[in-house]
Amino acid sequence: MREVSVARLVAPQVSGGLADSVHQAAETHPDRPQLALEPVEAGGPWRTVTAGRFRDEVLALARGLRAEGVGPGDRVVLMSRTRPEWTLLAYALWSLGAELVPVYPTSSIEQVRWVLADAGVRAAVVEHSGQAMTVAAACAAPGTLLGLWQLDLGCADELVERGAEVTEDEVRRLRAAVRPESTAVICYTSGTTGTAKGCVISHGNLAAECDTLIAGWGHLLATDGAQPSVLAFLPLAHCYGLMVAVTCVRGGYLLAHQPEMAPALLLPALASFRPTFLFAVPYVFERIFDEACREAEAAGQGALFEKARAAAVAHAQAREERAAGTGHGPGPVARLRHSVYERAVYSRVRAVFGGRVRAAVSGGSPLRRELGLFFAGAGVTVYDGYGLTETTAAVTAQPPGRVRFGTVGRPLPGSTVRIADDGEVWVRGDTVFQGYLHGPPALAGGWLATGDTGRLDPDGYLVITGRKKDIIITSGGKSVSPQLLEERLRRHPLIAQCLVVGDDRPYVAALLTVDPEALAHWRRLRGASGRAPAAPADDAELRAQLQRAVNQANTLVSRAESIRAFEVLPVDFTLQEGLMTPSFKLRRSAVAHAYADVIEALYAR
Repeated sequence: MREVSVARLVAPQVSGGLADSVHQAAETHPDRPQLALEPVEAGGPWRTVTAGRFRDEVLALARGLRAEGVGPGDRVVLMSRTRPEWTLLAYALWSLGAELVPVYPTSSIEQVRWVLADAGVRAAVVEHSGQAMTVAAACAAPGTLLGLWQLDLGCADELVERGAEVTEDEVRRLRAAVRPESTAVICYTSGTTGTAKGCVISHGNLAAECDTLIAGWGHLLATDGAQPSVLAFLPLAHCYGLMVAVTCVRGGYLLAHQPEMAPALLLPALASFRPTFLFAVPYVFERIFDEACREAEAAGQGALFEKARAAAVAHAQAREERAAGTGHGPGPVARLRHSVYERAVYSRVRAVFGGRVRAAVSGGSPLRRELGLFFAGAGVTVYDGYGLTETTAAVTAQPPGRVRFGTVGRPLPGSTVRIADDGEVWVRGDTVFQGYLHGPPALAGGWLATGDTGRLDPDGYLVITGRKKDIIITSGGKSVSPQLLEERLRRHPLIAQCLVVGDDRPYVAALLTVDPEALAHWRRLRGASGRAPAAPADDAELRAQLQRAVNQANTLVSRAESIRAFEVLPVDFTLQEGLMTPSFKLRRSAVAHAYADVIEALYAR
């Protein structure tokens, strides 16, 4: 199959903008909780903000921004972690017809300088003084910005006070002038393959994305008849994270914010808030699985967990085959085995999510098939999807009740996916953006060439196989797609990250990083002595273990494509160093540049 289309579920928005939904909700369901705020004290209850109060706060901020000179078409940077003020300010800006320019809170001065200049930014809101200094240093000249407001200094309250001189009618007039084709967001790409590009995303793009997900997948968010609730922890500067917030507001779901994605902070928040649904990236599911495995081994129940894992995978696979019409589902023995592990293992896995999640979405990069099967077997079905900033987040998704693990689903309703002659994935539809800001045309005949390669199975499910620009060509002329090897190596419990290299080299090699928690756990299980452990690169037993993992991965490819050498790095690739994107994808060129000396040494042996 070379092309597949899915009909629309919802009609395109024909009038108005995103901020209208805030007012509509306040008029129809004024007392329905819309936002949940963190407890004042640890262990205390989450506080709620009703739809009526949310509307009032958005309007008050919009009046304040207008008093400071922000108006239609003005581009305003929002540089902050994921917190309630981010969502409030986004809707306040949209109420004025202004354009939101999200910036990652960890961005460098040079990255911010590029965005300010490229987008022609008029004002900025930051979270703390460090970010304020970054923005100030990035400005071309003093006085370039009409305002630089800081959340931690109470700028929200100050804006509300300033807004007293602006009438509600003025904001209402500006909001009424917003059209679906008006620009809502200038969202910059992660820059994995070069300079970040500003993607022009309209109000209609975001509305189409979110309304389609609500119409087709919204029933999955509810548990036991309760109001659907979501803990947003993905960066709101990422199109995926922004989509989550807008979906909650348009769907009337209770939205909470968690500023950090680190498991030590995220997992307690999940346990406390107890959401009914989860939007995450593969990294989160991988960490939850690894932690569950380590806890079982530390308690002497490693064998039990492994049996439960195998039973979950087999049970989910049988259900998958039944849904596809190729099998009869789990048999009596499989059902009995599955029920045995329910209380001992699966219920504990679900408790990590807060206990109420029965379905989740994974995006940012493909989720491993085995991991998806495990969580489905444990009672949490993960709907993997695929999208880009250019497609306003998802452009494919797993159909409800017909999940095919190892794929990223079928086209989102209203979208078409085509596989070009060279294997590149092309897409078009209501969620495809308006084009790049100041950039070359990205659309030809309505098609967006994604830069990813893939294939469609006979039922129209998309499988992503790699990135066109990531293909490695050795000095012997052999073309190697690194993703297969990297994914297989990352499955090993000890390996945190992997970068396969080999462009213009005689053979393929790899840079590996080790998960420090997994390494400490592995050493404890081996009964390591009290002496100071060797650094990963100098630990002979560890290298032997990693060599076995490399040998296993090499069985997937030909001799010419196999990894002949590897190096263990002392630290992991991090977002702060600019080596990973906020969705935890490697910035390949940045890693290769940072470790150029290590790579040279690999080939000098």
